[in-house]
This record gives sequence, C-alpha cells and structure tokens, in this order.
Amino acid sequence: MKSWIAAARPRTLPLSLASIILGSFLASAAHKFSWPIALLAALTTIFLQILSNFANDYGDAVSGKDTELRVGPRRAVATGDITKEAMMRGIVLTSVLSLVCGISLLVLAFREAGASVFWFFLVLGILSIAAAIGYTNGKRPYGYAGFGDIAVLLFFGWVGVLGTYFLHTLSFNILLLLPATSVGLFATGVLNVNNIRDIETDTMTGKRSIPARLGLLLAIRYHWGLLIAGMACAVAYSFLTGANWFSYVYILAFPLFILNGRAIATHKRPAELNARLGQLALTTLLFVLLFGIGQIL
Repeated sequence: MKSWIAAARPRTLPLSLASIILGSFLASAAHKFSWPIALLAALTTIFLQILSNFANDYGDAVSGKDTELRVGPRRAVATGDITKEAMMRGIVLTSVLSLVCGISLLVLAFREAGASVFWFFLVLGILSIAAAIGYTNGKRPYGYAGFGDIAVLLFFGWVGVLGTYFLHTLSFNILLLLPATSVGLFATGVLNVNNIRDIETDTMTGKRSIPARLGLLLAIRYHWGLLIAGMACAVAYSFLTGANWFSYVYILAFPLFILNGRAIATHKRPAELNARLGQLALTTLLFVLLFGIGQIL
C-alpha cells in the first residue's frame, strides 16, 4: 500500500486541483456556484492526476528513462516496488474511475443543456485521459519530445479553469483566459523545475524536454518568463475588469514566485530543486486561493 500511495504522488494533487478551485471561485463570483459540480470536478481531476502519475511511472520504466542516476522521487516500477503488470492494472482502473466520475459530472452539469455540449465535453474528457497516458507511453510519447509544457498549459490552465467555470455557469467569458493562463503558466513552471532538475539524465537518455533542448541558462530564463507572464496575466485581468483594490490581494503571493525564480537561477545541485517543486506548487495554490477570495469579497 505504501508503494501505491507513493506512486500516486499525493503531493502533486494540490496543483492539479488549483484550476478546479479557481474556476469554481470565478463561478461563485458570478453567483452560479454548485457544490456537487465542484466536488465531482475535483474528484475527476484527482483520478486524472493519479492516472497521469501511474502512467508516467510505467512509461519511464518501460522506456528506460528512469535510471539509477535519477535524483527525483523513487519510482515504483523502475525500482521493482510494483510490477509492470500491476501498474498497468492501476492505469486501467484509474482510467475507468476518471471516466465514470467525468460522465457523472457532465450528466449533472448538462441535464438541461443540449446534447452537443455534453458530447463536446465528453470528447474533451477522453482527450484528457489520452493525454495523461500518452505523456510517457506509446510509440511517440509527447513528453519526451518537449511538448509536455503545452499540455500542462492547456489542461492545468485553460481546460481546467474555463471548463470548470462553464460546468457551473453554462457560459463563457473571454477575459477569463487571463487568470486561466496564469495558473497554466505557473503549473508549467512546476514541470520546468522538474525538467531542469533532470536535465542531465534526460539528455543522456534522449528525453528532449524544453530544458534539455535549450540548455540550463536558457531554461532558467524560460522559467523566469513563465513566472513573470503568469503574474502579468493576473494583474491584466484585474485591471481590465475594473476590480476593486482588495481583489489584488493575490499580489501577496508574488514574492514567493520571485523567490522560486531566484532559487532556480542560483541552485548548485539538481537535488536542491526537489524542494522547489513543492514550493512552487503550493505557491500556485496560495495564489489561486487569494485570487478567488478577492473575486468573491
């Protein structure tokens, strides 16, 4: 059981829930919040994140990308804690659970909407499952080609925030792309820290992440770009919506983003970045909570 809990990587769950929380806060500000929808959306996201972690563990082990030189958390399949066959069963189970929760969510949210909306979101959900599995699996894993950043921005940012908002409200606001992009960029920053930490081993095993393609110096500049752009999108949203001064309370989280950028820029050993992964994920969650509170008060 300890091996399965470790493979599920519970520390990644707060970041995956950030977009659901923000989308729900924004719906609440529009006076169209629903607790059942919020809880089902959160449960679906949790299963998707665990599925992604299981699939990543399996894919890296099968492809040989996990080696004894890895400085990140212990991997279950590569170390033999969980067999490949057992992990595959775990992937199938979490895929089914994600799909069941997702369909239940759509039935609840769209019981009075047209069938076309239901099918659109069902396809989106299936694509989310495929993206979770395809990151490190299949003939051409997109994570090994450096496209993981795009997927994180898409699913942890735009799909997560705007999709959750639509499930609550059955409406869309183009300006919400700005806070959705903020969360997506910060989540991409977490992936970038992970890839900077693994830049040497990824290069050795042929994994072409963004840092492996750019090199360490440019990867650090890229990280600063993600953080600064994320903060700028949030401020732009508040300015364009004519928000009151209290809604800018999320700025209190900005110094933590700056500290993360400085730590990434000045680190000496890859192992130092393990703590920075959690720090950026929790800072993103703090930003979301402050941003959401500012919207509803």
